[in-house]
Amino acid sequence: MKRLMILAFSVVCLLSACTTMKPGTIGNGGLSQLSGTWELDYISGPRIAFNGLYPGKKPTIKFEVAEKRISGNTSCNSFSGALVADDSTINFNAPLAMTKMACPGEGETTFLEMLKKVGSYSISNDTTLNFMMGDIAIMRFNKK
Repeated sequence: MKRLMILAFSVVCLLSACTTMKPGTIGNGGLSQLSGTWELDYISGPRIAFNGLYPGKKPTIKFEVAEKRISGNTSCNSFSGALVADDSTINFNAPLAMTKMACPGEGETTFLEMLKKVGSYSISNDTTLNFMMGDIAIMRFNKK
């Protein structure tokens, strides 16, 4: 138990030290539009149909821009971490704190692997968030 508490404290300290945000203006488009909760409705790559990957619950991600934090659910486990973004780029390579429930299927693994490939984002109509790899949308979310 003591080791678990030390590990949890270390993760929190590490995440606190890594809360860097690239220059960006909160409040004028781009970064400020990320605020809120988004639900995944498309992911590229897997040969399994989207509803097969996420039969019960779709992954979500919540952006708390002012606090420079993200949190969400992979469809199975919860996660949280530092928001590393500006008005057009975003990076999910910083370690995320996660619960560790056993998850059936490939949905969680696919979601986490695709997040690591994201380099930029675009938001259309304030309701659709696209995560991009180069100029290709690899994930799409709808505002909840």
